[in-house]
Amino acid sequence: MKNNIYLKRSLKLILLFTIFTSCISILLNLKELKIINQNYNKQLAGIILKITEKYPNISESEIITILNSEPKVSSNFAKYGIDLENEALVNENNQIKRNIIYKNILIILCFLGLILIIFVFYNRQINTELKKITKYINQINNRNYSLEIPEMREDELSILKTELYKITIMLKESAENSHQDKLKLQKSLEDISHQLKTPLTSILIMLDNLITNPSMAMETRQEFLSDIKREITNINFLVQTLLKLSKFDAETITFKRKKIAAKNLLTEVVKNVSSICDLKNIQIKIMGLEKVFLTCDERWEREALTNILKNSLEHSFENSSILITFCEYNPYIEIKIRDWGKGISKEDLPHIFKRFYQSKNQNWESNGIGLSLAQEIIKQDNGQITVSSNQSGTTFTIKYYKF
Repeated sequence: MKNNIYLKRSLKLILLFTIFTSCISILLNLKELKIINQNYNKQLAGIILKITEKYPNISESEIITILNSEPKVSSNFAKYGIDLENEALVNENNQIKRNIIYKNILIILCFLGLILIIFVFYNRQINTELKKITKYINQINNRNYSLEIPEMREDELSILKTELYKITIMLKESAENSHQDKLKLQKSLEDISHQLKTPLTSILIMLDNLITNPSMAMETRQEFLSDIKREITNINFLVQTLLKLSKFDAETITFKRKKIAAKNLLTEVVKNVSSICDLKNIQIKIMGLEKVFLTCDERWEREALTNILKNSLEHSFENSSILITFCEYNPYIEIKIRDWGKGISKEDLPHIFKRFYQSKNQNWESNGIGLSLAQEIIKQDNGQITVSSNQSGTTFTIKYYKF
């Protein structure tokens, strides 16, 4: 009943009508009583007049004493047409009494009739609202989420309609998200297919050459085998990275965080890319204080930073260098990876963390998901990654917040 506006309104109407009818009834009774008193006083005045005419010597005090006394009466007044048990002094007073009773009965009947009308109206309002809610539910069952329920009252049915509207919005968003997820899945499958098509085609071509040309020179054969191994390695990396990303999407990965020295972590990351450094003759320098510690999942962060460093190596020129710095500030620990390569174009810069995105200057062997995985891992460890770039090189900035 707390929020039932219809019942509250009905009770208010009943209360107002009760007060109104009670006032009318009291006023009518007072008026009828006044008439009865007037008739009684007229009859009493007539009796006093007759007494004073017959007994002119009677004093006023004696008359007052007679009027204020309570004499014993008997049923001998019946011969005058007066019944002390049932009738008033005159017939007119009896009629007035009957009128009072009739009017009170009429008021009560009107009062009961109004209560009946109010409750019929109340039930009709409830039924109308329930029909609307039933209609809304049927529309939702038919996947029609474009409902408008502009109810702003505070009764139970309006609250129910508001909650129903909230559910409708949630279902609508869920349906839209499901559609978007399907589109993303379709796009991802197309990208994966594209990523696998090129290396698989290369492998098939090289295998065909090896099979159809058994007299191929050993040096050429070794080159083909090395290329096949490289392509298989790329495919394996792609598949493994996709599996990891799918685990992040499914939220099935649990991070095991512990305190680790930032310099030790970065040293291990550099070891992971040592073969690329040797191939391009790139020197990597690490600068920072020994006392800087990170609280993170070491295995995952090593992979994230390795992917970032690989990207820097891909964009770096041969015989160049990369600088990794780390320092501790009050709210966070910051790691910067700076290269002096060809940089990333302004058009590509906002998209480099998107899955399967291929920038203009990107190496053809890159699959475009390493940075996406790195970003997901850093987010899981309460971190943030940003990038800035120009013609003189690129800087990745990673911040791990302490709170």
